[in-house]
Amino acid sequence: MSLAIPNPPQETNYPDGIEILGAETPNQTSILTPDALAFVAALHRKHNPTREKLLADRQTRKAKLTAGEIPGYLPETKDIREGDWKVAPVPDDIQKRWVEITGPVERKMMINALNSGANVFMADFEDSLSPTWENAVEGQMNCYDAVRRVITFTDPVKNKHYELKDGEIATLMVRPRGWHLVEPRVLVDGKPISASIFDFGLYFFHNAKELLERGTGPYYYLAKLESHHEARLWNDIFVDAQDMLGTGQGKIRVTVLIETILAALEMDEILYELRDHIAGLNAGRWDYIFSAIKKFATHSDMVLPDRGQVTMTVPFMRAYTELMVHTCHKRGAHAIGGMAAFIPSRRDEEVNQTAFTKVRADKERESADGCDGTWVAHPDLVPLVYGIFQEQLGDKLHQKDRLREDVAYTDKDIVNVGVPGGTITEEGLRVNIRVSLQYLEAWLHGSGAVALYNLMEDTATAEISRAQIWQWIHHKATLADGRPITRELYKTIRAEEYDALVANRPGKFKEAADIFDQLILTDEFVDFLTLIAIPYLD
Repeated sequence: MSLAIPNPPQETNYPDGIEILGAETPNQTSILTPDALAFVAALHRKHNPTREKLLADRQTRKAKLTAGEIPGYLPETKDIREGDWKVAPVPDDIQKRWVEITGPVERKMMINALNSGANVFMADFEDSLSPTWENAVEGQMNCYDAVRRVITFTDPVKNKHYELKDGEIATLMVRPRGWHLVEPRVLVDGKPISASIFDFGLYFFHNAKELLERGTGPYYYLAKLESHHEARLWNDIFVDAQDMLGTGQGKIRVTVLIETILAALEMDEILYELRDHIAGLNAGRWDYIFSAIKKFATHSDMVLPDRGQVTMTVPFMRAYTELMVHTCHKRGAHAIGGMAAFIPSRRDEEVNQTAFTKVRADKERESADGCDGTWVAHPDLVPLVYGIFQEQLGDKLHQKDRLREDVAYTDKDIVNVGVPGGTITEEGLRVNIRVSLQYLEAWLHGSGAVALYNLMEDTATAEISRAQIWQWIHHKATLADGRPITRELYKTIRAEEYDALVANRPGKFKEAADIFDQLILTDEFVDFLTLIAIPYLD
């Protein structure tokens, strides 16, 4: 059970123009107070028109890319890229970010992550959280309790109790949902509220002052930005939110995930727009691969091979991560490496050693490249990765003094999407189908982060899988054995994988398969699988 806010108001008379459609959750009245709803509604009313315009701009840009345009650096922002400026210094408690652990805003996960020994815990309302109404609301309650260090959980099956340890725990950062999503269970003036503003605003309203009193602050990760204009919108919201709550300016600090290929072309500009509020950039590798497929889905010369072959060492991935380090350090910002999705096993030593070997190679490369820290998905990886960065950095908190002036990548290197020598195999096709069906089935049950085949899968990895299959079919790609990848081949293999999964356990596989078919068997690429899947949630 949650430790509820003292004397929570019980009224359900919400402010004018606000409707709550979701079934009441255990702590809804504590989180969705009239004042909190008025706060997020005010932000939404002022800034949602800009959000909608920016989403329309995405579609305009998509049409140009579909027609064959290749993007590059923006000529109108050349002065920013060539200017001599830096971002504001970051607070002391986020100077050292060697290891960051991520996970959904679920109580046990949050406790274990905060206790893990990581420097930062990124509590996620986005890709690793299935956006059920209960998850969205109770996740805010879990954050509230975590901020005040009173979060506890007792496993009813194992009868095991979890609570925060005494002393130092990971610094909390929160990731709201992306600009493209709405929260359909909250209406403002008859229309769904922006999910980004809803997630950001509730956490800020309930916790900003408490965090500042505790010597930390309201820290966030920002997902799926595609332009500096979208960063500017966030900055405008931050300025208004801080004014409305009276915290003073510059208290909010954010790290932006560079997880779209268009954002990789505007890293300087994104840092500049958020210069009073930004702490760094992060190489969000899985969404980045998905973005590369999505933005160039109709480009026949940019078809990617099996997902497992698209590693961080292939040229276009290497270009964007090294350029990120150079750009961040030039501007005085942290450069944070990407996710290690491998999951160690406490029961299978061979699996465990394989995971550790792969993670070590990945993190040694990132630390040597100049990253100031990196992401892991499992607490057992924290000591390993911490040791790698300790060996690289010694007694330094970060390595922002490494400017990487040797980096000479251009915008053409960023958009040169491809894997030299890559192949598409039947097993690669099967894995994409098998993993996606299992992930979607779990997602429909409310689980957004799922361990499958010793990897942590979330929405971003499912996006890669379905995007690849659509692209392979659309461009009549062939398997390594010469067979063409057609809708008929997909249907045959999907049916085989579906039957095998259903035979092992019943569940929501029918709904999962229906969602997956809608994503694959369509003439026009669907921008986000959640747009199809959310109506299926209970």
